[in-house]
Amino acid sequence: MDSGVSDAVYQDQILPHVSRTFALTIPQLPAALRIAVTNAYLLCRIADTIEDEPALSPAETLSFMQRFMAAVAGLGEPQTLARALEARLSDRTLPTERDLVGNMQRVINVTAALSEAQRAAIHRCVELMCYGMPRFQSIASLRGLPRQTDLDDYCYYVAGVVGDMLTELFCEYSPLIARHRAGLQSLAVSFAQGLQMTNILKDVWEDRSRGACWLPQEVFSRHGVDLAKLSSEAYDPQFAAGMRELVAIAHGHLRNALEYTLLIPSGEAGIRRFCLWAIGLAVLTLQKINQNPRFTAGVQVKVSRRAVAMTRLLTDVTGRSDWLLRSLFAYAAHGLPFTPVGETRRPQPVQRVDLHAVTGDLPLEPERSLRRSVGSSAS
Repeated sequence: MDSGVSDAVYQDQILPHVSRTFALTIPQLPAALRIAVTNAYLLCRIADTIEDEPALSPAETLSFMQRFMAAVAGLGEPQTLARALEARLSDRTLPTERDLVGNMQRVINVTAALSEAQRAAIHRCVELMCYGMPRFQSIASLRGLPRQTDLDDYCYYVAGVVGDMLTELFCEYSPLIARHRAGLQSLAVSFAQGLQMTNILKDVWEDRSRGACWLPQEVFSRHGVDLAKLSSEAYDPQFAAGMRELVAIAHGHLRNALEYTLLIPSGEAGIRRFCLWAIGLAVLTLQKINQNPRFTAGVQVKVSRRAVAMTRLLTDVTGRSDWLLRSLFAYAAHGLPFTPVGETRRPQPVQRVDLHAVTGDLPLEPERSLRRSVGSSAS
């Protein structure tokens, strides 16, 4: 990227190179929100890069995550951290992600220039994400997650926290939106989980090729399927039955996502588009998964460019009418199995990390950063 541009312009330049989807949706937002949401996404992407780097040991990942939290909160040196992290990145990290890590200071400069409310929302999101992701990655295996509640917790730390953050940013931007804060907060995590579950279902075989499975064994045990022994080489109708259960749950979350969007005043067309495009593409992806249970690669259930264009057109035309949007959603979701989903539980923290203590390369004790044990029951 061009080193001579402003920090905010750097954000705009790098965004399409690290996310085609957000490069389409974020520009739909009002100008007052674009910088903050772009900044938040790039910070989350840096956290993802740390988490996904195979060359890092679990202890190193935890250490870098905690140092990154401190840097975002203004309690660490981003340039020092960026140099240390760059030195540990392998060829598995894409050049654009490496560029983003190298320009961590510029992204955090933008964070520091945001309003106090925006900074608080973003700091909380990054902190929770950096707390939660390492603990799930440390137990990732082909056995899957034990229970549905564990999948809910995983989705919260990798996506639900973003739903909470966006809700705070939307409410800070508009007093009219803030009037619906309680309703939005009750649906924000479910909205994000619908999107995340759709991605998990779509990418199930790619994740397994990397040694991870985020499906809940609890669901598949009801159908006599042992996820640890699962293979894409032979179609298993019992596995397909379990996937159909999860499609139904994801569908329920996406219905909540629509209700969330309808709480946004119709005059905020850009924010509605930002939400609706994501919902529409997720519903179409669920349809492909449901209609092609024999798929063995995410590309086989990928939404076509034509469908993407049609989704954008239809949501633009209907975006101000709640009735038309409900009708459009019902049409797009026709035939999908459906399980109603209530308000999604947020995991409660066990103990917070003292960010002032995160000053060196040595990792803090893992127990200090874990929110709750993976195997614990829903509270």
